[in-house]
Amino acid sequence: MPARIAFTIETPTGPRPTSMTYERRGAGEPLLLLHGIGHHWQAWEPVLDVLATERDVIAVDLPGFGTSDALPDGSPYDLSTVVPVLGAFCEAVGAERPHVAGNSLGGLLALELGREKRVRSVTALSPAGFWSEGERRYAFGTLRAMRGAARSLPVPVIERLSRTPAGRTVLTSTIYARPGRRSPEAVVAETLALRGATGFHQTLAAGRTVLFRDDVPVPVTVAWGTRDRLLLRRQGVRAKHALPGARLVRLPGCGHVPMNDDPALVARVILDGSR
Repeated sequence: MPARIAFTIETPTGPRPTSMTYERRGAGEPLLLLHGIGHHWQAWEPVLDVLATERDVIAVDLPGFGTSDALPDGSPYDLSTVVPVLGAFCEAVGAERPHVAGNSLGGLLALELGREKRVRSVTALSPAGFWSEGERRYAFGTLRAMRGAARSLPVPVIERLSRTPAGRTVLTSTIYARPGRRSPEAVVAETLALRGATGFHQTLAAGRTVLFRDDVPVPVTVAWGTRDRLLLRRQGVRAKHALPGARLVRLPGCGHVPMNDDPALVARVILDGSR
């Protein structure tokens, strides 16, 4: 069962309390898992148990997503705000300087944690921040459309669609290459998470000017699905140019959120990258 922890963060108006939801399993060196925009910690469910055989795995709902608190009023959802919050969270759960793996927005946050030497290693799965302006506009437009659909569909319709492979394709084919593999319950839960994500629009607003161009002074693995329809895989080549010491890995047949498309491969990439 997921846990919830309360701690204090710095804000423009001074220290404020917040709380975050997380799932923790396994033993070994700590490994922090960060999901993408509009998702929740359960995005990592397909790989959690495999990772937990070798790591102390902590999958967290980012601020303003899942059931974690939104950031206090006046706190922007940018890297300079969210990264210190994640640092405070790690300290609160006793996992200072963990390994980190992140997907999409979570991959960008993982790289920034690495740039600031807050983590031991970084595995970034289709990380944000390596787009051209046209690619960014396309991705943000697609995300807004997904959010609009999640908010407009009645819950009974979402539940009915989730019961068939074709319906799950309608709801999730933008992020999964193999949407039929996702369970009906997971599809309903993540569609409702997207609908209720209080930090969604502010996170997109903060991302309009983000380009990750700095090297990262810890071991980095960048992995990209060959069937990523949201952040096209050529962005992985840009990531390799920006991070010349990084290991660049192809994820054959995987979409933007690859953990469900090929759990064994993704778990192996993360474990290899966090040695």
